[in-house]
Amino acid sequence: MIPSVLPTYARAPLSFVKGEGSWLIEADGRHFLDLGAGIAVNALGHANPALVEALTDQAQTLWHTSNLYEIPAQTKLADQLVEATFADTVFFTNSGTEACELAVKMARKYWHDKDQPERVEIITWEGSFHGRSSAGIAAAGSEKMVKGFGPILDGFVHMSFGDVEGTEVAINDKTAAILVEPVQGEGGIRPIENADLMALRAMCDENGILLIFDEVQCGVGRTAKLFAHEWAYIAPDIMMVAKGIGGGFPLGAVLATENAASGMVAGTHGSTYGGNPLACAVGSKVMEIVSDPEFLEDVSRRAGLLRQKLEGLVAAHPEVFEFVRGSGLMLGLRCKAVNMDVVNAGYANGVITVPAADNVIRLLPPLTISDDEISEAVERLDAAATAVEQA
Repeated sequence: MIPSVLPTYARAPLSFVKGEGSWLIEADGRHFLDLGAGIAVNALGHANPALVEALTDQAQTLWHTSNLYEIPAQTKLADQLVEATFADTVFFTNSGTEACELAVKMARKYWHDKDQPERVEIITWEGSFHGRSSAGIAAAGSEKMVKGFGPILDGFVHMSFGDVEGTEVAINDKTAAILVEPVQGEGGIRPIENADLMALRAMCDENGILLIFDEVQCGVGRTAKLFAHEWAYIAPDIMMVAKGIGGGFPLGAVLATENAASGMVAGTHGSTYGGNPLACAVGSKVMEIVSDPEFLEDVSRRAGLLRQKLEGLVAAHPEVFEFVRGSGLMLGLRCKAVNMDVVNAGYANGVITVPAADNVIRLLPPLTISDDEISEAVERLDAAATAVEQA
């Protein structure tokens, strides 16, 4: 008999009932250091007091009205995002998947309204992940993701990861945009080189096409900049955001320049829940905290400490790990052992990591993780690696 919850997840046998900062507490009382943060969602840790207060205050006044009416909390968060980024305008969603849908629609509508409706193709890179909607799986082009869900949405051109020259050659009179993650998450914590991001920006400018960044996983302070593309000193035309922006509350957004968003007029897109008062109250508090330069400087310092300790871990277990890669507190350990063996050994030693492609385990701790917790986490990873070696 099928279970009451559709069995689409291969779940770990863990049932967490409470979270405190960087810690998760299992139903049986065990404490786990959380280096997954709900897949980069709990940017400020579990049950962060400032977020709890923001949510509680809003919950006592107004939960939801729909986008038929003005939402002051939505305007406040949009203003914060516009002030802190390249964007002129923001549309709020509930997730990164929904943000991807709008980003694709926005790029294509842009060209339709310029009397070039043939410009529908969007160039993406292998290893990407843009959600599990029809547009998202088509954009990623992964055979595993698209199998059984045909017909697949047309209009995506897939290039090898890092193939800047090939990407430029692929641009033609049907190209609408280029869509990439500045740091691939599901693809194995693979950062795009700053020089390559700059080259993508330049070729979009030269060809008059749009540049879309998916910062659903790598954004909101994760790389010690507010958004990862800032390291390359360039900006996209459209950007997808989610995960960390809500600090654990479902919230996503599409940020865009006035030019890129010009086709999205009244009636072209909508959402019943997107940007409701509850979500935006929390998101506004997240932005207030994470956009503070001193906060980001501390993320950078913590990231350096974690990376240093992980390099030592790799050196101590050369049969288990190959290397560390990533940016800020978005790090990946490329494994020689099977990555799920390391993840499972971590569970047994009280530390949570997240598997990814390319035989990588992801380390995406809360941005508020302390120095002592970093030391404790690496000690637990060391014990997990030892267990894998002895298995």
